[in-house]
Amino acid sequence: MEPKKVIDSIEGKMGFTPEIMNMMGEMNPDMFEHYKKCDDQIQEDGALSAKVKVLMSLAVMAAQRCEPCCESQMRSALNHGATKEEIMETMNVIFITSGAPGVAACRRALKLIEGTEGREGYGSGHGCMPGRKRQ
Repeated sequence: MEPKKVIDSIEGKMGFTPEIMNMMGEMNPDMFEHYKKCDDQIQEDGALSAKVKVLMSLAVMAAQRCEPCCESQMRSALNHGATKEEIMETMNVIFITSGAPGVAACRRALKLIEGTEGREGYGSGHGCMPGRKRQ
């Protein structure tokens, strides 16, 4: 599948395309296609809903202390219909399993719930952070 179709598919499922996806699509289309197949396992319903899997992924990214990844997963969770209550319960699980450093990794991601960040064009485009929506 050509990179543009893969990116369109990711954007359709996540509601945005992380900047790193655009870079990977241009630099290594084969690796990008493999990544997309793996990501589909999270972004599509199975025995667990996509929303639950994305919240699980948020917890894993928090444990890894990847702030841009947490922002990306938070955006995806919101796009999959996660409520503030579900996200806060996930934050409690993060605190229990990863402690304060895991919660701290979600600091900026939590601002997405408040609507204070995440507007069109938000983000520096580094790592997993969402880039601008394509026109």
